[in-house]
Amino acid sequence: MKIDIQSFVNVSTKEVWEFYTNPEHIVNWNFASPNWHCPSAQNDLRPGGKYSARMEAKDGSFGFDFEAVYDTVYPLEGFTYTMEDGRQVDTQFIEEETGTLIKVSFDPEGQNSLELQRAGWQAILNNFTSYAESIASKG
Repeated sequence: MKIDIQSFVNVSTKEVWEFYTNPEHIVNWNFASPNWHCPSAQNDLRPGGKYSARMEAKDGSFGFDFEAVYDTVYPLEGFTYTMEDGRQVDTQFIEEETGTLIKVSFDPEGQNSLELQRAGWQAILNNFTSYAESIASKG
């Protein structure tokens, strides 16, 4: 069973791709709540390449490294990757007339409820949407 989330971003697919995949931008949106942050990210965006992001509570009480290896990469369209524990994620960028629809489908883990996982991943995607729209409006 997969968990599906999505968000519509009022930004071109080219800009969405840049903001979503460039570590310079990832560190600004890749967290689910304001008391967390992403102090570092690396992204070798190619099949077999590694994605890594450090996610931490700002107070230092907890943190973890999120790591995955890309299975497929279709520039401006999407990618799939496999996390260290074997779970897979499929991310799609769908160009629409007024922006980009992002769809993410992922295998859940077994420790947290499906709703908690959905809410956490959706919060990160919502954070991305806010960031992307804010940055694009400045350009």
